[in-house]
Amino acid sequence: MKRNRILYLVLLIVVIVIGLSTRKLPHLFPDFIAEYGGDTLWSLMFFIIFGIIFQRKPSLWVAGLTLAFAFLIEFSQLYQADWIKDLRATFIGSMLLGHGFLLSDFICYSIGAIVGFLAEIFFYPKVKV
Repeated sequence: MKRNRILYLVLLIVVIVIGLSTRKLPHLFPDFIAEYGGDTLWSLMFFIIFGIIFQRKPSLWVAGLTLAFAFLIEFSQLYQADWIKDLRATFIGSMLLGHGFLLSDFICYSIGAIVGFLAEIFFYPKVKV
């Protein structure tokens, strides 16, 4: 079976809106969610994006790709050349690449990928695990 791209696009929009809200309107959330929710939802966003792109791949494969991508981005934050700092200074660059290496981000990314994986197999059982 394959994923419903329209449903995933709607979910993607919802996740992006909530994720940006944790960054731009942190006072609307408990401190813990405001601090870690954005990174967790960032990972969930990429789980959804990869699910849309690779619509026939198993859920575990999509979760693995999400983690590999997220971890690669986090490790890239150790690289501090001027050109990438300039890219990170833009809104899109900041949202996609982040700014500083944090070990806690690995936990957030893992939780986001796990939430996507569990939600998919629970709510959308037609997709292969």
